[in-house]
Amino acid sequence: MAGPNAFATAILLSSLVAALPAKAQTPLTEGIQIGLSTDNVSITAGFSGADLTIFGSLENPDPLVARQGRYDVIVVLEGPPKPVVVRRKDRVLGVWVNLESETFENVPVSYSVATTRPLQDITEPNSYKQLSLGASNLYMQPADAGDSPATIQEFTAALRERKAAAGLYSENVGGVQFLSQNLFRATVRLAPNVPVGTHKARAFLFKSGLFIKESSAQLEIRKSGFEQSIFRVAHEYAFLYGVFAISLAMLTGWLGRLVFRRD
Repeated sequence: MAGPNAFATAILLSSLVAALPAKAQTPLTEGIQIGLSTDNVSITAGFSGADLTIFGSLENPDPLVARQGRYDVIVVLEGPPKPVVVRRKDRVLGVWVNLESETFENVPVSYSVATTRPLQDITEPNSYKQLSLGASNLYMQPADAGDSPATIQEFTAALRERKAAAGLYSENVGGVQFLSQNLFRATVRLAPNVPVGTHKARAFLFKSGLFIKESSAQLEIRKSGFEQSIFRVAHEYAFLYGVFAISLAMLTGWLGRLVFRRD
């Protein structure tokens, strides 16, 4: 009886040993991780913008693919979403007035992009649309879905142009640089009028034009000093702040009248 059992055990062990090399040769899935140089930024009234550095690394990169430069990384710093109203002005009887408007929900207040190469050289346009990646591919959700597609498209384009003109939507081609085969550094721009709140940093990894993985981290932007005190009071005591602002305006006007009045 021992002979057949020993023979079966030997066959089982041989099968397991034969399977080990095949398992060892299975390629590991690439991944990406990022870390911010700081998790919070304090701004004052004199803030004129800044460059934020984001460090990252590739997990299990293919050395051959890395040497051939077929890995691409796109890093996005996305501001907090808020509703936005876009108005169109027309001339009526010689006066410019707001005639039409469109409200969009959950629009990122700011959107900064850094890339290894120009976007058109990394992957196909459809991939960006599926990932909602890039300012031109962000989905702007209209509050009134019943409006005509042409009207929504017109106001969407106007919203993107307005954000870009204000420096809130920007693109930094070459802003992502590989320091080694698996380490990279990204530089994204914080506009002078960057909004306060929780911002989200996202990194997208592409291999030979194919999307592989995404990683994210959070950044808190807040006001500091006297500006922070005013900001906090205005939000926590809105009514009292409004009364104080009106009273201050009236007092300033009265003092100005006394100083500059003509006898």
